[in-house]
Amino acid sequence: MDSPTEAGGASSATPGGTAALQPTAASAIRISGTEVNAVPFSRPGEALEVVPGLIVTQHSGEGKANQYFLRGFNLDHGTDLAISVDGMPLNMPTHGHGQGYADINFLIPELIRSVDVRKGPYFADQGDFASAGAVAIDYVNKLPHNIAEMSFGSFGYRRALAAGSTAVGAGTLLAAIEANKYDGPWDVPDNVRKLNGVLRYSQGTATDGLTLTAMAYSNGWNSTDQVAQRAIDQGLINRRGTLDPTDGGTSSRFSLSSNWAQSSDYGQTSVSAYVVRSDLRLFNNFTYFLDNPVNGDQFSQLDARTLGGFDARHTFDWRFAALEMQTRIGLQSRYDDIHVGLFKTEQRAWLSTVRDDRVQEGNVGLWTDTTVRWTDWLRTTVGVREDFFAGHVFSDTPENSGNAQASMASPKAGLVLGPWYKTEFYGNAGYGLHSNDIRGATITVDPNDNVTPLDRVPLLVRSRGAELGIRTKVIEGLTSSLAVFVLDFDSELLFVGDAGTTEPSRPSRRVGVEWTNQYKPLPWMTIDLDVAQTHARFTDYEPVGAHIPGAPAWVASSAITLGGDTGWFGSLKARYFGPRPLIEDDSVRSKSSLIFNARAGYTFDNGVRVQLDLLNLFNTQTNQIEYYYLSRLPGEPIDGTADRHVHPAEPLAVRLTVATRF
Repeated sequence: MDSPTEAGGASSATPGGTAALQPTAASAIRISGTEVNAVPFSRPGEALEVVPGLIVTQHSGEGKANQYFLRGFNLDHGTDLAISVDGMPLNMPTHGHGQGYADINFLIPELIRSVDVRKGPYFADQGDFASAGAVAIDYVNKLPHNIAEMSFGSFGYRRALAAGSTAVGAGTLLAAIEANKYDGPWDVPDNVRKLNGVLRYSQGTATDGLTLTAMAYSNGWNSTDQVAQRAIDQGLINRRGTLDPTDGGTSSRFSLSSNWAQSSDYGQTSVSAYVVRSDLRLFNNFTYFLDNPVNGDQFSQLDARTLGGFDARHTFDWRFAALEMQTRIGLQSRYDDIHVGLFKTEQRAWLSTVRDDRVQEGNVGLWTDTTVRWTDWLRTTVGVREDFFAGHVFSDTPENSGNAQASMASPKAGLVLGPWYKTEFYGNAGYGLHSNDIRGATITVDPNDNVTPLDRVPLLVRSRGAELGIRTKVIEGLTSSLAVFVLDFDSELLFVGDAGTTEPSRPSRRVGVEWTNQYKPLPWMTIDLDVAQTHARFTDYEPVGAHIPGAPAWVASSAITLGGDTGWFGSLKARYFGPRPLIEDDSVRSKSSLIFNARAGYTFDNGVRVQLDLLNLFNTQTNQIEYYYLSRLPGEPIDGTADRHVHPAEPLAVRLTVATRF
């Protein structure tokens, strides 16, 4: 992995992946696409587990957005982790399933050029959803070789990929298409049916050039959601069974995006723009027969939206009193036109409408920062951003319609000391924010009965964070960093199991430490070790307790990769996901998990590659996710039973890939 100082020296036509990440934080890092693809992973989202301290899992089918955990947060499906691909933000505000929903299932890992990681609310060019971190994924413009590959594996896994690039006029045309079929180990097969494509034209360089990209993605699946542990214990189902075999969903995403960059005597200018059409329909049943003892509690969530936006920025270097300075200014804007709904269903058949809304929501972010190099061993950055949010809700319950708007200013600052003896010291602090579902800012009555009054929530919630860290290369071949951080929120967003969404909760604080290492003892060997510990608590007093449900205290990963361009290659990765409190008094806790993935393969001189991946190498019997809430099985008391609800980790799976380049 490149150090962020080295990464900051590179530039990109994508505004999210840019000219100046400096001064950065000890926790910031740039990861190459080669490193992403060097270790095995079971689903596209898990490719992001190259981010130190990030856990990516799944609790409901292979088409739904992943579950993310970082810095002591259960981020649900993306809240407070801003994810982008080629400058397009993935997090969805006012989403049918959860605020900040970020679906990465359309990712083609083989096309990744780099992953830029920044954690904490310290960076002026990062706004909504970025308080815990921001992950910017950039695709390549050109492949070194055209590739074609086929994969076959356990539980009906099939994947085909073809990708290539060629010169067209003064530029390069890149095309890729992927097809995936997968049943999974479940009693009711997932029956994943995924098609995915990318078409990209690029011209020029990263600092003087442009890209035009079209992406298309479609997926349909069944899902074995988390199930009540007592149903397994009582023998009603086995660990791979389901309590509602009709759960599942469909999803599609179509996008057009462009990135343009130009350098001149007046500095560096870059602009990205995008338009996205996204459609999602989910069918979930988390509580079984708690709310409706006759028809069951299955519900359907609809989110259909068209969104568009841009990110424009300019960087210029100047001098004042012999001091070297760099100033960046930027303007970001986004508009979402949303149809969002919640419906009660039985076996995917409509029973009634809870709410059905049209939402128009937009935001504008204006930001600037200036970096000053005071001496050879000291540089500082001071920045500020102002975010404006506004929108209108057209609800099928007129009392819940209305306008909402808010703005918030967020100052940022950072410094870097060094290098001394190949060692740098970092300090960062800043204010950030996340937006709430705008429907919560206009609601007045409960949509279930149209009578019960409900309190509105603020549209924007403040976060505050700081970090101290060190990075050193004093040992030859070893890059090691240590970061200590604190992050406060005025209101936590928590996942609500029986509603399948997030809701505002209590103020919180997280204090943690992250230790990241990469050691390259030989040109053909790399060893990584990442460990993170976080103390997460609510900061107000409530009799129920101060622990934050789902907040992991310990996560760790380690990997060893071997091999070169030809001949034998392999890797072994271990990922530890520590126990989490499931309720506020910490009387119920999740299991921990330690899962190993392995890979072995051979690349022939003619470019043919044969690769064998072993996922969950030791067939560990653990859970991907656990919740604790009320549900009701047939015949149980009408008030329901509080219980763990778990989604098991998949057992040992084998996948064989045969690929060629041409």
